[in-house]
Amino acid sequence: MSKKNKNPQRPTSEFIFQRKNYLFLFIGLAFIVLGFILMSGGGSDDPNVFNPDIYSFRRIRLAPTLVLIGLGIQVYAILLNPNKNKQ
Repeated sequence: MSKKNKNPQRPTSEFIFQRKNYLFLFIGLAFIVLGFILMSGGGSDDPNVFNPDIYSFRRIRLAPTLVLIGLGIQVYAILLNPNKNKQ
């Protein structure tokens, strides 16, 4: 005859990410979306006409930098441990 535990401990289900993680995830996502919005446009309706606006500072330097910063924030948000500072 085996004894059964009357109070079996159930594993508590917790989310992997906390509020702080999600905050950084959304901030990073906003940077990425803003970068892609700034990168868009600059084309020409007529394929025979060249529009030099496609090589503007905004599309060549600023927008890709924002996308890379957003990706860096995403990596930070995933690796962030919000319980590390709590005691």
